[in-house]
Amino acid sequence: MMRQDWIDMNDELAVTRQCELASVSRATIYTHQQPLVVSEDELLLSRLIDEQYTCHPFYGSRRMVVIISAAVGYRVNRKRIRRLMQAMGLQGMAPGPNTSRAHPKHPVYPYLLRGLEVTRPNQVWGTDITYIRLAKGFVYLVAVMDWYSRKVLSWRISNSMDASFCVDCLEEALRNLGKPDIFNSDQGSQFTSERFTGVLQREGVTISMDGRGRAFDNIFVERLWRNVKYEDVYLKGYATVDELLPGLGEYFVLYNSQRPHQALQYQTPDAVYASASGGGAMIVDKYAEKTAVKKQSIEIPKSPNTNADAALLDG
Repeated sequence: MMRQDWIDMNDELAVTRQCELASVSRATIYTHQQPLVVSEDELLLSRLIDEQYTCHPFYGSRRMVVIISAAVGYRVNRKRIRRLMQAMGLQGMAPGPNTSRAHPKHPVYPYLLRGLEVTRPNQVWGTDITYIRLAKGFVYLVAVMDWYSRKVLSWRISNSMDASFCVDCLEEALRNLGKPDIFNSDQGSQFTSERFTGVLQREGVTISMDGRGRAFDNIFVERLWRNVKYEDVYLKGYATVDELLPGLGEYFVLYNSQRPHQALQYQTPDAVYASASGGGAMIVDKYAEKTAVKKQSIEIPKSPNTNADAALLDG
């Protein structure tokens, strides 16, 4: 048995630590993962869904049916589209019944960032998972990002949505870059799992989770996925995990250290993270604003005449 066979992706011990104990490179472990293989027809539908979702993450299965059916030239069943979206870990960013369901036994934490101004590195980190298509299948990509500088702190790929690669990604970021005050994620079962939240609790990090149907709660990581796909994945058309790993590695080096960001006054994330200047973030509570406007629009102005007020209300 080879040493890489000692690594168990489902073990409670983080993959990073297993690799250290076995003296095995983590890249070796992830390279030997096999992508999920799907039929040519479903691969085409998945590719079209991925492209549409990257452009319009608020599209749900109903809109996807219309768009995809027009693209392929025949009617695609909504149940099929919904099944593919679930397999890819995608859902429309809009309130609706039974959406954004976390694991029923996992605790869900409140969203703490609405209206908070992020003024320094390591104040807030965020994470998310996206789907990466290959020539004959697909894998999942997770990343941890610093909200102040937009720097990608760590990333991992996996052929399943198991929590292990998310925990491994988090452990690397904490080991190499310290820890944040607040860590934000969505309500996916990977991030609500005891293994993932236990790492954050161990480090004394405050946990925040997106509200259901809140499209802007994790907008910085969503923008990262759009950049990754349009600037790298779609252009290069990776066929295998062996090609994807070094390709993404090169892209994230470019993203962090060479690519100027308009939101950072055309500095790089590495420079902003190191200098603690030129970055920043703030999620405005658009939902509270809308509620306030609605309440204001229906508010009845008070009159000094009490009887007139009563008559107005009765009318």
